[in-house]
Amino acid sequence: MKVEPIIDLKSVKSIKKILSDAPRDKLLFVMGVNSGLRVQDLLALKIGDVKDVKIGERVTLREKKTGKDNVFVVNKEIKSALDAYLMTVKDDDDHFLFKSRKGRNYPLTTYAVTKYMKKWTEAINLKGNYGAHSLRKTWTYHQRKAFGVSWEVLAKRLNHSSPSITRRYLGVQEEEVEEILMNTI
Repeated sequence: MKVEPIIDLKSVKSIKKILSDAPRDKLLFVMGVNSGLRVQDLLALKIGDVKDVKIGERVTLREKKTGKDNVFVVNKEIKSALDAYLMTVKDDDDHFLFKSRKGRNYPLTTYAVTKYMKKWTEAINLKGNYGAHSLRKTWTYHQRKAFGVSWEVLAKRLNHSSPSITRRYLGVQEEEVEEILMNTI
């Protein structure tokens, strides 16, 4: 099932707002749209991996899909959501950061995150097909559109083995292609 990025920043802000009373879910969403990591890698994080990090610090993890090491840097948005969430948790360092509410020490599943994404996007009346992977695609889309990051840098960040894979993440809209046809040389 192909999912799409959230291309409107107002929609991203709206989801953050509706999650303001759900610190775990807000942290998950914020980390997803601010790190470019796969959800399965976020779900593998333990409290001890992130509890003492400061803004600008790197957190290293091993990707489940590729087996390669990867990092994310804690920005102020992640730090704010992380601090708010950690104030609500009494678990040990070895507990999963995104623990399932089903008890014991189990992380949320990617399937559960997909259900959450559908619920969150429906709550703000966002039409389209959204799921867990929309978080990573949203990060990629906005890095390109808002910050002008090249596809080569994005491909490296995403640990893609082929440019064709990265191209699917970029979310290039038909209007963008038509817009460049107006450029004069």
